[in-house]
Amino acid sequence: MSATTVRPPRSSTCSSRPASAWAFTVDCRPLAIPAFRRMWAASVICAVGGSFSVVAVPTQLFTVTGSSAAVGASAGVSFAALVAAAVWSGVLADRMDRRTMLLAAHLGLALTYAALWLQAILGGRSVPVLLVAVAFQGLTYGTVLTTTGATVPRLVPAGLLPAANSLSSLVRYGGSVLGPMLAGVLVPVVGLGTLYLFDAVALLAVVGAVAMLPPLPPLPPPATGTGTEECAAGTEGGGRGTSAARRTLAGFRYLAADRLLVAVLAVDLAAMVFGMPSALFPELARHVFGGTAGGGAQTGLLYAAYPAGVFAAGLLSGTFTRARRHGALVAVAAVAWGITVVLVGLAPELWIALAALMLGGAVNFVLSTFRTTIVQAHTGDAVRGRVQGALTVVLVGGPQIANVLHGSAAAALQDVTGPLHDAAGALSGPRVVICAGGLLTVVTVTAIAWAIPDLRRYIAPAPTLTPAPAPAPAPVPVLGPVAGPASPVVPADRVSPASASRARAGRG
Repeated sequence: MSATTVRPPRSSTCSSRPASAWAFTVDCRPLAIPAFRRMWAASVICAVGGSFSVVAVPTQLFTVTGSSAAVGASAGVSFAALVAAAVWSGVLADRMDRRTMLLAAHLGLALTYAALWLQAILGGRSVPVLLVAVAFQGLTYGTVLTTTGATVPRLVPAGLLPAANSLSSLVRYGGSVLGPMLAGVLVPVVGLGTLYLFDAVALLAVVGAVAMLPPLPPLPPPATGTGTEECAAGTEGGGRGTSAARRTLAGFRYLAADRLLVAVLAVDLAAMVFGMPSALFPELARHVFGGTAGGGAQTGLLYAAYPAGVFAAGLLSGTFTRARRHGALVAVAAVAWGITVVLVGLAPELWIALAALMLGGAVNFVLSTFRTTIVQAHTGDAVRGRVQGALTVVLVGGPQIANVLHGSAAAALQDVTGPLHDAAGALSGPRVVICAGGLLTVVTVTAIAWAIPDLRRYIAPAPTLTPAPAPAPAPVPVLGPVAGPASPVVPADRVSPASASRARAGRG
């Protein structure tokens, strides 16, 4: 048996129906797999203790420069570095051991935070030094995101990928709320420099968990198939010697040729670009819901409502992780998100807008869970790193584009209606832009689902027990203990190769 083949205990191979009411809460089945459990437990520590820099970096830059422009520049530097890392690390993840990449990326991120801590305690006030550190942070974090997404299908059977992705999202969103809140409390007590040190120490927990994984080298292309994976892997006309640029282009060609993957990424991008109005929350809070200038409770509640809805959905992940019509769920969740955005724009009272945002966060959690699951399960291992890199670019770039579009559109409407009356301008600016974004989301997603039936017809494979593959000539370690005489579950790479997934997508 391959060292990268995971045999989960019997408890993780559940039937498609929950056994009790508790199964409708957090779906914890993947935690029965030792490797995933260790990584997930370490991510809990890192999600909170490793997110302090989200507050520390912009706070230090603003303290040093007194200008928000420097904070914006750091965000641009981080975004560019992250995108570059996502594309480059996707290529490397298809060529080398992914455990080695995860170790290097997490150690690099820890060293970046250690360097930020050192410059802070030395009284560093150099903006270029801070921006260089921010660039390294983006490079290492982009590598972590991409490589982790390509690694999970090697640790978790295909039938448990929705539950595994929902657990990961639950931790990520929970940490994004709790971490900055805790950082805000700690800054006046321990100082900015200590926050960087906390981040570095927290990452050591993840490094330890990754070090305990088995080797995760690239799997050989499937013996039978269309040859697309072999071509995208760069084995034609150069094998492993093929240049990184050619392998990157081959990965994008593979992605563009797969209608299901194109549809999933297009739906997700439409939902984020058209339907993510967070840039307008300050204006909405002040001019529509009576908030104070420069922020206030209304602004804070608007920003907190969406992640609160995401977190609540994560606590009830058992209600949907056993579903198999993943493509239809992606489309329906994206349309539902667009409708909630329209409700936010039309809300006459703050509590209605907050309720709509919480509902939107919940349906977006469903969207993100099955979007990631489809990309992981439908993609062959030979190109999974590069496809995951493209997904990372969409995830990071979508909200950034949304902020630019929504902010620019609201400002343009304000310039047109402002001379008529301040109140009319206030209403027509953020409200109209938010409603238009929600409607565009609904229309665009509906058009994509209609034009590409592969999306709405895609059905994930049912969790099945199959005979164990023939043992390798030399024994190699198996990840985690095997409970009882149950037959092993076929890993995700063998349960759902791209060719089999396309055949399933053609069924009504």
